[in-house]
Amino acid sequence: MIELSRLKALDALARCGTVHAAAAALCLTPSAISQQLAKLERETGTKLCEKDGRGLRLTDAGRVLAANAVAILDQLEQAEAALAAHHTTVSGRVTIASFATACRALLPHALAALGNDHPALTTSLIEVNPYEAVAAVSRGAADIAVLDDWPEIGLDLAGLSYVELGLDIADLIVPSGHRLAASTTTDLAQVRGERWIASPPHTICHDWLLRVLPGVAPDYLVGEFETQLTLIAAGLGVALIPRLARTGLPDGVTAINVDPTPVRRVIVAWRSSSAARPAIRAATEALQNAWDQRTSSRSTTKMRVSPGLMAAPAPRLP
Repeated sequence: MIELSRLKALDALARCGTVHAAAAALCLTPSAISQQLAKLERETGTKLCEKDGRGLRLTDAGRVLAANAVAILDQLEQAEAALAAHHTTVSGRVTIASFATACRALLPHALAALGNDHPALTTSLIEVNPYEAVAAVSRGAADIAVLDDWPEIGLDLAGLSYVELGLDIADLIVPSGHRLAASTTTDLAQVRGERWIASPPHTICHDWLLRVLPGVAPDYLVGEFETQLTLIAAGLGVALIPRLARTGLPDGVTAINVDPTPVRRVIVAWRSSSAARPAIRAATEALQNAWDQRTSSRSTTKMRVSPGLMAAPAPRLP
């Protein structure tokens, strides 16, 4: 009989591409992954992997078994989730992968609430960009992803269930002495030629900026929005900064509404096979409450959003 631990190692190699990445996903050493794969080959009497330079790649037979492993492991997770749903106590461990702004604005409240309400539940947090968070949940390295999703990008959420917390507006932030500082509203055509401050390449906010302003080449690539604000206050450029990322504005900068309004969805996603786990439901509800608390005191703004963007609030979990 094939042991599930061996199938998990094969599945991780198929998903992640390298032994080292598979080991990181399963919190094992590379040698442990190699040993599991060797044992699986002996159990099945089949060559499942072959050397590829200094690494390993799946053989045709390995890919066949890996494809079946996905279904088997999904069914196992569904069975475990269904069993967990029979227990009234929210327990176990839940790992949340989140983008940086939500780590600062939502997770402190949500994690503290989970600790108070469900002391038998252990939580952990990983700060990563949405692309990495989706991959982490899909391969089982995290249980929940908190994502920001711009309509011009559209994250691939295949195999995941999700609920939308709400919409986050981005404003144009300029130095207080900027020619547009006295304006209440502008459009992006007015600032296309400015010096831009943006998130680093390969992040969703950077990719989004290049979609809405094709050809723009930012001069300053900075991950933290708070640091972007200090650069703007120094007169070094302009930026589009979401409101969730700001607790206020420092001296020397001005926020201007953009028409049409740039908005991103803030989403909580999890593997569909784990949906019945009480810990998933509890964590998602805690994040919904954190969002409500964060946004309840903020004024609403009339928006002309991009066509096709769903602006209605997401339903609560049943």
